[in-house]
Amino acid sequence: MPRRFVDISMPLENDVISDPQPFGPKIAYMNHQQTFGQIEPFFPGLKKSDLPDGEAWAVERVELITHNGTHLDAPYHFHSTMNKGERAITIDEVPLDWCFRPGVKLDFRRFPDGYVVTAADVEAELARIGHRLRPMDIVVVNTRAGSRYGKDDYVNSGCGMGYAATMYLLERGVRLTGTDAWSWDAPFVHTKEKYAATKDAKLIWEGHKAGRDIGYCHLEKLHNLEALPGDGFTVSCFPVKIRGASAGWTRAVAIFEE
Repeated sequence: MPRRFVDISMPLENDVISDPQPFGPKIAYMNHQQTFGQIEPFFPGLKKSDLPDGEAWAVERVELITHNGTHLDAPYHFHSTMNKGERAITIDEVPLDWCFRPGVKLDFRRFPDGYVVTAADVEAELARIGHRLRPMDIVVVNTRAGSRYGKDDYVNSGCGMGYAATMYLLERGVRLTGTDAWSWDAPFVHTKEKYAATKDAKLIWEGHKAGRDIGYCHLEKLHNLEALPGDGFTVSCFPVKIRGASAGWTRAVAIFEE
């Protein structure tokens, strides 16, 4: 049976606002004409003209945090504990079995920036697409932020998943979720206003903090989710293995068996 792959990852690149300052990636590109000084010490006496076309190699120097680009957050990112008191696992401890599972897409592009998705919203969208959640489904959320990638307002765009919405998924056996927004929660600029009015700290990162009750992972800064149907695909999102880290970069892909 042939397979079709849909890339649902965003690139790491300079000059695109995909993170708040100063947390964006920094990539220095060195081409084949610029790197002779790197290869020459390995081969004493070598001249640049000795190499085919005088070319050495291309290489990039990259400065990143683990949350740049499309990445998978481990429970340790959300809190020091999970499952109501257990030590939260780090990205190198995330079960690989969680990272290759049937996918479900919830389309919340209609919600305004800063909206906090409720459990009722999740239930209604599952009914609309005709999907009954199964344990270990990977649930990804398509928000307005996906259309704002490459624009200056990307970080502050899209709706967020509230505590109740997140728990609705986790209580039904979901252990890996994702969003095309900068954060699983509503953008901070909107939560800031609500906190200023209420002084209720439970509003801050409420979706993330659901991991204190049931440990889970989520993908952030997915891309191209509008190309996906409600279900009928598999998500592959194995993270880079970084010892003791809160997240790892991933080339997330949706796979269709056709």
